[in-house]
Amino acid sequence: MTGTTAARDPGRATLDKAAGENFPVAPFFLPRAWRADLMAVYGFARLVDDIGDGDLAPGGADARLLGVSPGEAEDRLVLLDAFEDDLRRVFDGAPRHPLLRRLQPTVRRHALTPEPFLGLIAANRQDQLVTRYETYDDLLAYCALSANPVGRLVLAVTGTSTPERIRRSDAVCTALQIVEHLQDVAEDLGRDRVYLPAADLKRFHVREDDLAAPTAGASVRALVAYEAERARVLLNEGDPLVGSVHGRLKLLLAGFVAGGRAALRAIAAARYDVLPGPPEPGKLQLLREVGVTLRGEG
Repeated sequence: MTGTTAARDPGRATLDKAAGENFPVAPFFLPRAWRADLMAVYGFARLVDDIGDGDLAPGGADARLLGVSPGEAEDRLVLLDAFEDDLRRVFDGAPRHPLLRRLQPTVRRHALTPEPFLGLIAANRQDQLVTRYETYDDLLAYCALSANPVGRLVLAVTGTSTPERIRRSDAVCTALQIVEHLQDVAEDLGRDRVYLPAADLKRFHVREDDLAAPTAGASVRALVAYEAERARVLLNEGDPLVGSVHGRLKLLLAGFVAGGRAALRAIAAARYDVLPGPPEPGKLQLLREVGVTLRGEG
């Protein structure tokens, strides 16, 4: 993408990141209307993460669109506040940012509420203020903001929300967030964030310095295996969600569950040494896991 193209459409750079996701957020087999709406939701979620991680496209176009002055364009909390203000215009006005303008028809079409979007913003605001989690329950509370809203939005867009499906979806989304944290231990530490609960580090006699090593020692591997098992249990808890729907949505949800399971297998195949880089499954492994999940053999 050229700088000129990005300047014409700052949201395009954000949407282009969809191609790099572990499992496509809006794969080709979904109905066109669903794909458009899910990409609108993805654009929101990706942009708020980019703001929170300091990964916005260079040039400051996003800050200008949100009405943030050049002097505050590097202040993530200011940007998140401005983004929240623009989100509120999605529901009662005319948003400024092109990704939020794309989101507005989706919100209206499906009568989406602000809460899941505000949760994602709150998670990224929390990332600026909280960089360590004392207990697993503390981490789960963070995942309720950072991950679970995405699954709830998928159910809302596809018109399949029920209390039981939301509960199962929350389990899957939390599991996927934990798996991502395990894959990204080294990257997160580079951002001065540790998502492994401090109580578990203490239990396994792991210091933060151990997480900065080129490869994991026995204690770190044991800790990662312990957290991976927690994610596996959550995936199993959420697995009935797949069997509760039909058609193309069933394939999409199976892909999410299978993506988590395949990633866990890759972590196990690396003998739980996640420090050299994220262990990632191959496409064949992912397809196998999709088949297993669709057959209800997970």
